[in-house]
Amino acid sequence: MDNKNYVLKMEHIKKSFYGVNVLKDVSLFLKTGEIQALIGENGAGKSTLMKILGGIYAKDSGEITVNQKAVEIKTPLAARDLRICMVHQEISLVPQLSIADNIFLGSELKRGLFEDKKQMKEKAQEAIDLLEMNVPVTTKVHRLSVAQQQLVEIAKSLVFDARIIVLDEPTAAISEKEAESLFAYLKKLKQEGISIIYISHRLEEIFRLCDSITVMRDGMIVSNKNISETNRDEVIAAMVGRSITDFFGNNHPQGTETILEVKGLSNRYLKNINFTLQQGEILGFAGLVGAGRTELARALFGLDKIDEGKIYLNEKEIKCRTPYEAMECGIGLIPEDRKQSGLFLEKSISYNLTLLVLKEFIRGIRVNGAKRDVIVREYSEKLAIKMAGVHQHCSQLSGGNQQKVVISKWLAYGPKILIMDEPTRGVDVGAKAEIYHLINDLAKAGYSIIMISSELPEIINMSSRIVVMHEGKITGILDSRETNFVQEEIMDYAIGGKIDEECK
Repeated sequence: MDNKNYVLKMEHIKKSFYGVNVLKDVSLFLKTGEIQALIGENGAGKSTLMKILGGIYAKDSGEITVNQKAVEIKTPLAARDLRICMVHQEISLVPQLSIADNIFLGSELKRGLFEDKKQMKEKAQEAIDLLEMNVPVTTKVHRLSVAQQQLVEIAKSLVFDARIIVLDEPTAAISEKEAESLFAYLKKLKQEGISIIYISHRLEEIFRLCDSITVMRDGMIVSNKNISETNRDEVIAAMVGRSITDFFGNNHPQGTETILEVKGLSNRYLKNINFTLQQGEILGFAGLVGAGRTELARALFGLDKIDEGKIYLNEKEIKCRTPYEAMECGIGLIPEDRKQSGLFLEKSISYNLTLLVLKEFIRGIRVNGAKRDVIVREYSEKLAIKMAGVHQHCSQLSGGNQQKVVISKWLAYGPKILIMDEPTRGVDVGAKAEIYHLINDLAKAGYSIIMISSELPEIINMSSRIVVMHEGKITGILDSRETNFVQEEIMDYAIGGKIDEECK
């Protein structure tokens, strides 16, 4: 091993919490100017390892070397002094402050007793210009897009001359176009000799961006390879400890007869939407951010007003002016943001799972606890929710298990049609496979699924038909029985470069 090539070495790191070994003799090495992916299922130990690097947790044992010098990183400030910066998944900017003020918040530059506003603006602008944001640093953060806010977080690290940057799920809340811009910036930082640890569940972007990939499982590193030396199947197998030959489950389940028909649906976001949904079908909706997919889901569920058009359920016209009316018609919605709209995070699994079926076990002021527990047990077991107990708060669950609670809530209610908006967003690969198999099982059981996803491999492998949207319109509907789904063709429809004659 040529030590001079490594800007960072974390050797034999161990960490336990309350007697539970979270990190078991972990060693990670990062080269100068390298983008290294760090992946693993939730609970694998990635975050704990990075929090030790960032000075948030103290290691129990092991050694950390930065630029060939052994160091102790006891606080986040100590990490910054070593030119190590962490960009967390949850953006922590103050919306009402300017870009410059956010960048130097808590680390203001001084001239004598007073803040040196001029120097802070100049340094902040230099970092923003390097990232090619093309906005003045006096701009208030609340005026920026999520992607731009993510770049401001990165700019913080550049201002303090970071040489090691840890990025945690940086593309989770940004569009594909914005992600492409972010990748270009990261490659530019790499050329400047900055080293990046890149944490993501999105394997496609990892294989496009990163130089190497380190896989963690059960508190250990189980694989470290150059990207050119491995493939997606090997990586998934390393993450979950077994080969996944049928990752997406039973592909393209076909429907039987039309259960839902939408004709000419329009509102301020949507323009003349026409499609059908069959019983037992998984109907995929693809498109770029802003295409109108989530807006369509909201309209069908009664959250947004419908100005024109009709909806037919089993050939009978229905009105979905409110979520209650939609639910009465047998339509359920698993929202895009489960934390904001799908769950009460600080309430228990039992509370969330039974929220839609209270009338099943509550009469007046009397609660039939035994009947409630039967419902909770049935669906928590059916979906294999990993939990300490049914009274555990949902905030303490992994992303995949939180999503299972949301799905369980709707299955307990019993809709005929389930609209799933980004059902695997923010969950690890193992949980994704479980959710894919669950969705397939629901289709086999006769549920009709509308599945919205920004991940093309997911849409292609799960759907019998794909509806592609662009700027509030349907531009194409592809059927797996008539053609092989091709990413390039779907993207052509998604950018409006191609419009099917029947959709005009």
